[in-house]
Amino acid sequence: MSNTKQVPISFEFFPPNTPVGDEKLRTVVQELGAMKPEFFSVTYGAGGSTREKTLNTVMAIAKAGFEAAPHLSCVGSTRGGLKEILDTYRAQDIHRIVALRGDMPSGTAMAGEFRYAAELVRFIRETQGKDWHIEVAAYPEYHPEQRYARRDLQHYVDKVRAGASSSITQFFFNPDCYFHFVEETKKMGADAPVVPGIMPFHNYAKIAQFAQRDGIEIPRWVALKMEGFMDDSASIRAFGLDVVAELCERLIAGGAPGIHFYTMNQSALTIELCKRLNLG
Repeated sequence: MSNTKQVPISFEFFPPNTPVGDEKLRTVVQELGAMKPEFFSVTYGAGGSTREKTLNTVMAIAKAGFEAAPHLSCVGSTRGGLKEILDTYRAQDIHRIVALRGDMPSGTAMAGEFRYAAELVRFIRETQGKDWHIEVAAYPEYHPEQRYARRDLQHYVDKVRAGASSSITQFFFNPDCYFHFVEETKKMGADAPVVPGIMPFHNYAKIAQFAQRDGIEIPRWVALKMEGFMDDSASIRAFGLDVVAELCERLIAGGAPGIHFYTMNQSALTIELCKRLNLG
């Protein structure tokens, strides 16, 4: 697929829970680093539950010579607590962040001082200035908690107006929903780049579970074929690569400004996709 247009790529990790996971991730960072990504992002648990692990993972990526972008969620947080985290990142020369509303940690009733991600974006701009690159989330098939499409689009536009530099979408498998989202939000005045978030089929059962939870449509023909493979992991891998490579080709041909891969802390499928698409 050498005719695919070159676009920037980036990769997402979650903080490992064990020393073995830390060691594995160091290897994965080096393997994916060979693809020359624009940055690596690192997730942040509900209510900041992985705060220290996120910081440690980000520092390890930066030490390996790559740009790292920590996720930061604001639900359940205070202005003082968030400023402390941001100042810590600034001191480590981190100036790129993924600003999210986030999920409430279980058993927590208080929402903190922020209700929406737009408020967090505004707070980062107010306290850190213009030199930060702020990524926000975009939902081409709409946020799973949102009943009204127009309201969800408005939440996104609010984040861009508050100072977001660009956005990364939740994963999806229908390119039309991405193009529709970009078109509709541009009409509403949001012109920040929208980078598609792509989930390779690392584990079909788990991804189907994520999709059901988050209101993401897996095309019926893909689901039926995947389910028909049963435990044939080789066929699942080959078919999954074909589906996701074709999705990326359509997105890039249609003008997507980059591709962000949800790696699940693994390298093989993402590297294979990058090679097929001539990315990196």
